[in-house]
Formats: sequence, C-alpha cells, structure tokens
Amino acid sequence: MKKYITLITILFVCLQAFAHECGHGLATKIWHFTNGEKNLKGEFIERIDETVYLMNEHHKVVFFDISEFTTEEQQYILNTSTWISNKNISEPTQSEPTQSLVSIPYTNLFIYLGVAWVLFSCFRYRQKQDSKIVAFSIIGVAFIIAGCKTTSTSKGIVMAKNDVSYLTSIFGVFDNVNTRFDNKYFYIESNGIPEHEMMTGITNWQQQVPIKHDYSGTNAWEIPLQPELAENPLSTKANFMKGAIAIAANGIPIFNPLNNRGEDANAIGELDQWGGHCGRADDYHYHLPPTHLQAKVGQGKPIAYALDGFPVYGETNETLDESLGRFTSDSTYQYDAVKDYPYLIASMKGKVEINPRTQAPENEIMPQAKTKGVRPDLQPLRGAKIIDFKNPEPNQYSLTYELESALYTINYGWDTSGTYKYEFINPNGTITNSEYKR
Repeated sequence: MKKYITLITILFVCLQAFAHECGHGLATKIWHFTNGEKNLKGEFIERIDETVYLMNEHHKVVFFDISEFTTEEQQYILNTSTWISNKNISEPTQSEPTQSLVSIPYTNLFIYLGVAWVLFSCFRYRQKQDSKIVAFSIIGVAFIIAGCKTTSTSKGIVMAKNDVSYLTSIFGVFDNVNTRFDNKYFYIESNGIPEHEMMTGITNWQQQVPIKHDYSGTNAWEIPLQPELAENPLSTKANFMKGAIAIAANGIPIFNPLNNRGEDANAIGELDQWGGHCGRADDYHYHLPPTHLQAKVGQGKPIAYALDGFPVYGETNETLDESLGRFTSDSTYQYDAVKDYPYLIASMKGKVEINPRTQAPENEIMPQAKTKGVRPDLQPLRGAKIIDFKNPEPNQYSLTYELESALYTINYGWDTSGTYKYEFINPNGTITNSEYKR
C-alpha cells in the first residue's frame, strides 16, 4: 500500500508541474512587440478590426493595436483570427479536427492519474496474482471518470466575476423585482408583468394575452456570477429558438429575436411598441433589446443580463464583434444593442449549458425558469391589429383589437384564488365567457 501512495504522490507532483507549464495549450505564448520591453505571456482571445485582445497571466483582458506587434506576430494574429472566424461560420463536424485555442489547467490531471493507477495495478497483479490489487484499480477508473467530467465542463476563459452589489442596483430599480444570490448564481424574481403598457402595435397576433407568472423561489431566473468565454460561441440564428437568452432589468425574459419558426418576430409584426408579446402560456417576453429601460436604469448602465453572465447594454457607436459585443477595460465582456437584425446577442459569447432534451435550433439554455398557462393556446389571428390595452384595476385587463374594420374586446383577469375569467365581446354585442382554474 505504501508503494501505491508513493506512486500517486510522485504522479501528482509531476502532473501538477506539467499543468502549470503548458496547461493553457496552443493559445498561450510569448507575444513580441516592436517595443521589446512590452513582451508578455498571454492567450489570444480575438481581433476586432485593428484591435487585438489578449488574456495575460493574471487572467486580465488587455488589448493592443495590431500595428504594435512584430510582423511575425501580426501574421500569427491574422491566421488565428481567420481560423476562429471559419469555425464560427460553420459548426464543426465529427470529421473536423478538435483543436482547442484555449483550455484551463488541470483538465486532464485526473485522467492521467487514473490511467497511471490502472496500469500500475495491472502490472502488480501480473507480479503477485492478488485479487485485492484488482479492487484497487477501481480507484483509477474513478479518477478517469472524474477527469472526463471535468474536461467536458471546464473549457473556457474565466472572466472577471460579476459584482453582486452592482447587479442588485440594476435590477433593484424596479419595484416588482426581487433579487438574491449564492456562491454561483444571482437570482431574479418577478411576476412577469412589466410596469409599462403592453400589446399595442401588434399586427400579427397569436391571440395570447399577458398574465402573471411566478418567477420566484426555485423558478427564479439565474445569472452566473462567474462568466466564462465559450470556445465556440453558438449563433442565435441556429440556436436558442426556445426559451430566454437574457433577462431584462425589469425581470422580463428576453427571447431570441427569431420566433420558434425561425422568423424575425419584429419584421412580421408580432411585437408591440416595446419589443414584446406573449407566448403560448400567455407569458409576456421581449424579442428585441428593451432599450426603453435605459431611461429607468440610467445612461451607461446595462438594460439586461444574458444567461451566460455578461451584461447587455443599449445602442452604441462602438465597433462590435461577431457576437454584437466587445471586451471592456475591466477584464469583462458586454453585449450591445443595434437597430437591425439580429438586434442583440448574435452569438452566445459565454459558456452555457444546453438542455439535453432539446435540439438545435429549438434548443434552450439551462437553467431556465418555466411558465404555466391557464388556457389552451390559440391559433394566430391573421390581420388582427391590437389598438388598445388597459389595466383598469389590479389583475384586470382590457384588450381591443381591430379585424376587417370591426372592433373586438377581451376583458379578463384573475382573483386571489387563482380563478381566471375571460369575456369576449364581438362587434355585434354578443358576449362569450370562459373560466379557468390555475
């Protein structure tokens, strides 16, 4: 047994040294500048126009003009950025190489340790034919399994941690939003109803109306406190057409600008004047960046946070990358809004977990708060235009829409017992009522 302990100790020390020396893989190198005194060790992140972003040894994002590098380094930067662009344009197939630009140290440590343990156990068994040695090999298998799990979840560049007090100040501006946090997530709780008016301006209506949803407790929205850059950012044009991709500062989820049929929801008239509408569960959400919230949160502050942990800001004149974002001077990353499609978050820059029960393009990010409707979802009412939406008293609403020059009204609401009542008033004055229990 002493021999086993000695062997494992030696392997651990050697592999630890190996991980420190070359754990960052191909992307870690000494960068040379025309001014030799500025040489530094770091990882290449990306190039945007003439600006090159690196991650230095202290895990801080630094940036330089490409002209500051030597000719050889400039060529390396161009080649690397071209390779990244090509990888982002086309998803890798099984036959493509799995070369990684970045990785975190120690991802293979448990695998090496486990393999060494199993091999040594086999060697000792051949020498002594002792069945107890076979039992010890199970420990090596456990190391291998742990290493595989670590490798599959740890790849990425860790960015600056989100400031909880700052997050609280952003979401705390709105009265109907509550927040809390633990060591992993910042939680946003709301009832799913924004303070602003809704629904007016929709010209392609799906016959859904907004009701409250309980985004609290275990069903709260979750923002990672420690965001990481993804190795291969996933395009929102080919992913995430189900569920939210971000949470607005007022606690309302933001969905992909494309609906679940792959259509630009804004371009086909599905959205109201605030960039939102209701889903099949009568859940109100945005498909456009809610830039109208800027007036409430304040200029220069984020209007939302993406589910990868990075903030979403309003419109800007700054140069943005292919994800519609940019690195900042405080070692983090932010998305910005633009007027035209894709409007925000062209690809998810940060690492996210995908619901294994969903497939692209209708895959969704986990964790994801769930909605629960109270009535069957209806078919789109083509040609209907919502012209008025009122909230005459708490939990009571009135929606008026126009169809073929005739006006229709829906009065609905709910009580404290969870009973939902709907009154449909036709142009000829006839009324239809329906009632549901939640």
